[in-house]
Amino acid sequence: MVAESQQLFTVGINHQSAPLKVRERVAFAGEAMPQALRDLVGSGPVREAAILSTCNRTEIYCSTNDPVYASAWLADYHQLDRDLLRPYLYTLDSEHAARHAFRVASGLDSMVLGEPQILGQLKQAVRSAEHAGTLGSLLHKLFQRTFSIAKRVRSETEIGSSSVSMAAAAVTLAERLFPSIGEQRVLFVGAGEMIELCAAHFCSRRPRMVTFANRTQGRGQVLAERFGGNAIALSDLPERLSEYDIVITCTASQLPIIGKGLLERTLRARRRRPVFIVDLAVPRDVEAEASQLDDVFLYTVDDLGDIVRQGRDARAGAVRNAEAIITLGVVDFMQWLSTREVVPTIRALREEAEHTRQREVDAALRRIALGDDPRQVLERLSRSLTNKLLHAPSHALNHLGEASRGEVVQLLSGRTRSASRS
Repeated sequence: MVAESQQLFTVGINHQSAPLKVRERVAFAGEAMPQALRDLVGSGPVREAAILSTCNRTEIYCSTNDPVYASAWLADYHQLDRDLLRPYLYTLDSEHAARHAFRVASGLDSMVLGEPQILGQLKQAVRSAEHAGTLGSLLHKLFQRTFSIAKRVRSETEIGSSSVSMAAAAVTLAERLFPSIGEQRVLFVGAGEMIELCAAHFCSRRPRMVTFANRTQGRGQVLAERFGGNAIALSDLPERLSEYDIVITCTASQLPIIGKGLLERTLRARRRRPVFIVDLAVPRDVEAEASQLDDVFLYTVDDLGDIVRQGRDARAGAVRNAEAIITLGVVDFMQWLSTREVVPTIRALREEAEHTRQREVDAALRRIALGDDPRQVLERLSRSLTNKLLHAPSHALNHLGEASRGEVVQLLSGRTRSASRS
């Protein structure tokens, strides 16, 4: 019996399907990813898996015949009610999953159209799956094609031109509140890629002071030296927060590091001078209740959406060209996938044919050993092999529908003519 082949599925949640308060509850910490992947693949019908978890999305790419299990696992892993999460989830089958992966990697599914960071994040997700041992042949081929398509889109279209990044949007918002960033003190909390990008944008405005706060001061010190600032420990934040007018935060903390109470004390120390905060972390670094304070101007990744969507119309032609490249990539991948799906059947047919051949040859050798005429034995062998090898295909051909039978007959007729000429 031929084993049922596994299918490609994507189960996920993103900035289009769910608000931030839901997305942050299904985010994965980087250090927890390998064990999470092993748990997903080792505990049920999922054979391969990779998880992409960013500020805008959490997506499971998997090989399985039960995508419902993957969505249930996601809820259970994060200790969420399945019914609570279900309305925000999308489940994509093979073709749609491939198209989605290509669009995500190419920056077409991002809040920032054409943003380049997502490709690196997807590559990191694949490396995590490789490290966890959950990346099999199906996902390996999918992501191999995904990165190739993304490279074509970025090199052959203008999809990344005029892109307004989250970092640039944060500067734009700050300039709406403050007449000049050059007169403000800026604090960056965290030391990852997003903080580095934000620092580059804000420091181009030459702020009055720049400080980096991070759990490990070494990385913070590197950024401080690069951008002409100073570094402090994250533990110094409660005492130092009141010194800063602008706070940009993006850490991997699973819990808020800036609470409403801390900001209330900060405002008293600042004598009610306003604080502008951009929280780019998912889960959030700043308690949502802090937005209720009159002199706190708190923005999240979702709040930056209107700004970063500017310029989409100008790149409509680039989007069409990118979608065309992606469509061709999907067709190519689906052809590979359909070929892959019949491989177990072909292998089983060949194995059964070999067993039949071996049985008939053994029987023929026994008859020759008993003194039968070798010519007659060979005649009987050839007829028996022909009948037995053609029985299953003949039976299948007789039970095909009219449309399928015509295609198969035409294909077999062409093969037969080719064989007779050779």
